[in-house]
Amino acid sequence: MADFEPETGTLFIVSTPIGNLGDVSFRAVDVLTRVQLIAAEDTRKSRILLNRYKIKTPLTSFFSYNQKKKTSSILKRLKQGDDVAVISDAGTPGISDPAFYLVSRAIQENIGIVAVPGASALLTALVVSGIPTNRFVFEGFLPVKKGRKTRLQKLNEEERTIILYESPHRLLRTLKDIFNFLGNRNLVVARELTKKFEEVLRLPVEKAIEVFQNRNSIKGEFVLIIQGK
Repeated sequence: MADFEPETGTLFIVSTPIGNLGDVSFRAVDVLTRVQLIAAEDTRKSRILLNRYKIKTPLTSFFSYNQKKKTSSILKRLKQGDDVAVISDAGTPGISDPAFYLVSRAIQENIGIVAVPGASALLTALVVSGIPTNRFVFEGFLPVKKGRKTRLQKLNEEERTIILYESPHRLLRTLKDIFNFLGNRNLVVARELTKKFEEVLRLPVEKAIEVFQNRNSIKGEFVLIIQGK
């Protein structure tokens, strides 16, 4: 009997809720139920979603510090014919998380890739911002050290709406840098989108600095929408 290459599995890039678990799609639940493995950025957080929808599919961790090692094992499963789904902590995988590395490797290996669309924090914040949505640039997280000043200087010349992600412990620093490099532009600070304590503030950068300086604590994940030049 002649040797033959087994049919490879499919890599599914599955969007999950950014906060409210009711935002998951029927298709996402179906795919996560049918695949043989789910690669999750944080298995503890993902287990909450899977338990809510009674999904019993095995989980494996897949995050920035183990992405190369885990990519090899995931590709092996795919080549053996297993279907694998990738999910992030929240939202669409590949946006400021390690899924991009796996996708690029899967393309090199001629493995089929299917996106299951859904929630995305950057688009959720953008459409309620009141800042122009027809042209925008997503910059993710600003560099913490090297390259930060250069990136901000370039953004000062950007005419499109600018979208940034930021963590609570760096929010004030970033707001002050935006003020120093881009000036007192119109800004939207979106926090805990779709969750119980969702907050969307529309105000100039200088006022935003004042607001968060006066808070006893800063909590939640942030999306910043900045008016272009």
